[in-house]
This record gives sequence, structure tokens and C-alpha cells, in this order.
Amino acid sequence: MSKLHRPLGTLSDGQDPIRLTPDSAGWNYSGLRVLKLEAGETRVLHTGEYEAFVLPLAGSCVVRVDGQTFELAGRESVFSRVTDFAYVPREAEVELSTSDGIEVALPMARCVNRLEPKYGPAENVPVEVRGAGQATRQVTNFGTPGVWDHADKLNACELITPGGNWSSYPPHKHDEATECEVINEEIYYFRVAGRDGVTPSREGFGLHRTYTSDGEFDEDVAVRDGDVFLIPRGYHGPCVAAPGYPLYYLNVLAGPAAERSMAFCDDPAHSWIRASWQDQELDPRCPVTSHEGRVS
Repeated sequence: MSKLHRPLGTLSDGQDPIRLTPDSAGWNYSGLRVLKLEAGETRVLHTGEYEAFVLPLAGSCVVRVDGQTFELAGRESVFSRVTDFAYVPREAEVELSTSDGIEVALPMARCVNRLEPKYGPAENVPVEVRGAGQATRQVTNFGTPGVWDHADKLNACELITPGGNWSSYPPHKHDEATECEVINEEIYYFRVAGRDGVTPSREGFGLHRTYTSDGEFDEDVAVRDGDVFLIPRGYHGPCVAAPGYPLYYLNVLAGPAAERSMAFCDDPAHSWIRASWQDQELDPRCPVTSHEGRVS
């Protein structure tokens, strides 16, 4: 059984689908929680040594932290629109409350510096169409360096890959401090849309590959809605969405570098693919979403 692939249910904590700390992942920085709150429920969290984003996956909520209140409009699902979010610092008491119920992700990073809480409006989140042809995908850069600089260690973004397309391609890595990459531990959190293209479902699936040049591991796995995959090191990619089933994933990255960065190096055997995109059309299904809703 894979130590890197954590299927839905293997990281659950009571009613909450995911509780993954750096310690339980076997590394030092990156973590993820996914919480489910029922209608009318209030939850109080203590961040401890972690900074985090409060990122609605489905539903809306109110975030109260350090005397500030952020009303997150959220979204129907990760396939329906780009959401607003909040940043919450380490050593904070965070209250989440919801009128209608919510599923919410908390990408986390163990950090040193304590910043102020901050709200991230959906309309300020850049949506990038990356790749071309069957490698066309949407990248939602809500928590990446240069876009969101209000974090100590934490980096995060969302991707949507239309059914039949490839993403995280060419394969790349970020496990050494070199001219082209920095060291980051990475979490992939997958959601898979059902036949309507919007509602998450365990019916569909995607494929994911992670491997190392020294052959320590080479894993090709089928991923379904709610699964997690850990990237401690090595090349990762592609992620492939089965035809008919759009694939979403949340990437969480953090590492020891003094400054936040998501720099990486391609597998040199496949880096030529990038130049081939210049002669290919973009898949018209991308972008899939914006802050206003569905685009395609």
C-alpha cells in the first residue's frame, strides 16, 4: 500500500474529512485540514504554530479572529466559482460559524512569524490558463507568491483540469535548493466532479504519478474525490482527468526557505513539451470558473 496516497477516510477526524499535520505526514512544514460544519454550527480552532487560509469548498461562513470579522461568501462547489478566503495567523483563536453549513479547507504551514489576519476578495484572485491542447488547465492563484504576499511560509493554489486533459505537466520537482528550484513539501487534495461537471462525486476518477530519479519510488495511482497525495520529494505529474470527469486539486506548499517561493525544475526528459504548446490551441473549456461563476 502506498504511503503517499491517502484515500478518503484515512485522514478523517470525526465528522471532518481530513486532519493532516506535518508530523503525521512525516515532514516539517505543510499541513491540511478539511472541516464539515452543519447548518447553524460554530467551531472554535486554535492555530498554534501554524498559519492557515480559510478556503470555502462548498458553502459560506463567518470567520472571527483577533477582533476582526470576515464574511466569506464561498461557493456552491469548487467547480462553480472562484471563492473569497481569509488568512489567519499562528497563535490565534479562530471562530468559524455558518448558517447553511459548509465544507472548508484549511491549508496550513508551520511558521515562525505572526502576521495580522487578512481577507482575500474573490475578485482579486488571478485565474491563469496554463498549457495548451490536452494539457490546458486552469490555475487559480489565490495564495501564491507575488499574488498573495501576506504569509510567512504558506503557499497555495487551486487547479481545475477539464475531463480528458492533463495537468502538473511536464513532471517537475522542488526538493533541492538550486538555481531553478527551492525545497517545498507539497500536498495534493483532489476533488472530482460527477456527470454534471459541478457536483463532486466518487463516481469519477483521475490519475496521478510521482517518481524519483533514483528509483526510490515510482507511483501511478487512481485518485478519487476527497483523496490526498503527499509529495515529500521527487518529480510529480501528470495529473490526468478521466474523460467526462473534471479534476480539481488544491496544492499546499511550504518549506525551509527564508522567502516564500514555488520555484521548480522540470524533468529534463520532458521539458521540451512546453515549447510544443506554442503550436497548439488552448482548450476552449478553460477557464472553467471566475469570481462571477462558471465560464464554460
